[in-house]
Amino acid sequence: MITYTQTSNASLIEMMPSVPAVGSLIWLHGLGADGTDFLSLVSELRLPAHLPLRFIFPHAPLQPVTINNGYVMRAWFDIYSKQIDQRIDQAGIANSVKLLNELIENEQRKGILTKNIILGGFSQGAVIALTTGLGYPERLAGVIALSGYLPNAAEVLENRNQANQIMPVFLAHGTEDQIVPFSLGQATAAALEKQRVPVTWRSYRMSHSVCAEEISDITQWLTKQIGQTKRE
Repeated sequence: MITYTQTSNASLIEMMPSVPAVGSLIWLHGLGADGTDFLSLVSELRLPAHLPLRFIFPHAPLQPVTINNGYVMRAWFDIYSKQIDQRIDQAGIANSVKLLNELIENEQRKGILTKNIILGGFSQGAVIALTTGLGYPERLAGVIALSGYLPNAAEVLENRNQANQIMPVFLAHGTEDQIVPFSLGQATAAALEKQRVPVTWRSYRMSHSVCAEEISDITQWLTKQIGQTKRE
């Protein structure tokens, strides 16, 4: 069942399984898209029937984006230039992290334990999912970050919360990505591995997009992570 919800700080789309959910996946879209962008992900994942998940697809706030001549669009934070890792909109990221924290709390109020909540995202959404997950004060099931990176990685990892010291991360990137350079994905994976974060790193011959092989790999990873927390 699909519902359209307005919270105090965000509008979102919820997709609920026909049976009680064992966990939730909160998915953040990329720059200029909205929550509808990844609705097809639910069916494409082909998750096993014994692991029903709630899917939450929030819409990013509307705001002017500097790199696009101040055009107003949905964005989790501002982007100042093509060198996306050189000048970071710290305030914008912090605001979106706060919003995602509130969405996690919404899931808790609906009876989903934080250990069964996964954060996911594409591009800008991946940035917010990673930053939020590493700093969240309660254990999460993991993070899926596609075609993104981790700004200020050294600082974020040094200050990550003890509760998520060993939170599993699925990190993937296209080798031909001209929006978020493949090198930023590689550097993020290396930074996570250096800090002993259990990261699954995958690369695919594609641009700034998602491919079928990637979806299949996510399904395997999700099945393992949710299945594991379900047994605990």
